Amino acid sequence: MAIGFTYTLDNTPTQAIPDKGMTRNIKPRVLVSQFGDGYQQRVADGINTINEIFSISFNNRSKTEVDDIGAFLESKKAVAKFTFTIPDTNNTSRTGEKDYKVVCTEFSIRYIQGDFYSLTAKLQQVFEA
Repeated sequence: MAIGFTYTLDNTPTQAIPDKGMTRNIKPRVLVSQFGDGYQQRVADGINTINEIFSISFNNRSKTEVDDIGAFLESKKAVAKFTFTIPDTNNTSRTGEKDYKVVCTEFSIRYIQGDFYSLTAKLQQVFEA
């Protein structure tokens, strides 16, 4: 699979490949206890302590493509997960790629001109079966 995600519309699987320049924000979840003398105690908060959010965009695409991707993301209602693939040379199970289970926490559509639209989305990694 290529970088991006696959959505199905009218029983036709279609590959959504975002533009270059995707952002991957990684933020560990840590509990910190601060003591009066400046001493700190830190511990990982939970089992899956690394939160990852991907910011992707589909710029200057056709109205149909943006509408289809938007309809797919809207159908998930920020609840249903889907698979998002990114490049990862450190992944040993599949050379050069890594799959994440994500939900779309927000997306926006920009109407550029005529039949050219853009869509930006934030995808958050989830940890569930």
